Amino acid sequence: MSGELVPAELAEARDRIDDIDREMVELLAARFELTHQVGILKAKQALGALDESRQAEKLSVLRKLCADKGLDAELITELFKRIMGEVVKNHNRLRNQ
Repeated sequence: MSGELVPAELAEARDRIDDIDREMVELLAARFELTHQVGILKAKQALGALDESRQAEKLSVLRKLCADKGLDAELITELFKRIMGEVVKNHNRLRNQ
């Protein structure tokens, strides 16, 4: 911080943002734990790492959620494409082990 005195209302809002950020990281960790389990199942069944129809369906649902919540669908789509890309990399690693 710059050492400036921050109004209490601003400090409270920032604290809540920090709490939400921690929750988001915890949720991502839980999501990756589940996708790891999915990757193990896929590897055991010799299934591909990427399920294109599932991914397209998921992104479509997320875009609708964005519209319902007034969020930028492009931002959320790109975020989830990145997350899903990491999952596919992890699934490929599991399959190659």
